[in-house]
Amino acid sequence: MNAALEFIHQSQSILNRILTTQMAAIEQAAEICTDTIDGDGLVHLFGTGHSRIFVEEMFPRHGSFPGFHPIVELSLTFHNLVVGSNGQRQAMFLEHVEGFGNVIMRNFVLAKPDSFIIFSNSGVNQVVIDVALEARRQQLPVIAVVSMDHCNASAVLHSSGKKLTDIADVVIDNCTPAGDAMVRIPGLPDPVGPGSTIGAAAITNALKCSIAERLTVRGKPPTVLTSSYFIGSEASKKRFDQCYDEYRDRVQKVYGGCR
Repeated sequence: MNAALEFIHQSQSILNRILTTQMAAIEQAAEICTDTIDGDGLVHLFGTGHSRIFVEEMFPRHGSFPGFHPIVELSLTFHNLVVGSNGQRQAMFLEHVEGFGNVIMRNFVLAKPDSFIIFSNSGVNQVVIDVALEARRQQLPVIAVVSMDHCNASAVLHSSGKKLTDIADVVIDNCTPAGDAMVRIPGLPDPVGPGSTIGAAAITNALKCSIAERLTVRGKPPTVLTSSYFIGSEASKKRFDQCYDEYRDRVQKVYGGCR
């Protein structure tokens, strides 16, 4: 057995399942997000724990564009210290504190045509449910990216009795098996090699590409953060400033500012 090769095979299987089962949901989500950005709204992005990866994968990075609003709470996502102050134990504890999500959401002014994408492999942690419920209370569409296998196998934790999949308007399955880790090694009792990063990152970028395509077809091509490899160093620097300025202008309303 070659464990590295097995991980690659399992990862390919995730991508194949996304391709064969999730494209309709991805396109449905892309249409919602395109309507939001086309209407000068914001697609808010939220995730706790390692799900922050996909928030930042969507924006800002090369090949992305304004129209998204990353919401990343450091107390829930700052994992590199592991122990001590700001350690992993605290972050894992806080994501189960019901009501914390409402405190986070109180910081933002939300309004149509805004929408939400919420990343959560389990789809049950309390803070994630808080955020989804508040978004729906304000009548904003919610897109969930979850592992359906894991979510279906998990108990409800929130007092509402709901999982993220019960709240979302569109659910996209990252096609990762329950438990996330995918590779069994003889002599090692626990599996290794989590697959949710593969699935959710692929979905994130597929969404991003579809949204860019739809905006362009509508005559509103996005301002893309573009590498100097494609347009040269000086043009790339100018483009980054242009993107950041557009993001600043778009995000004003979230903090009570005027357009």
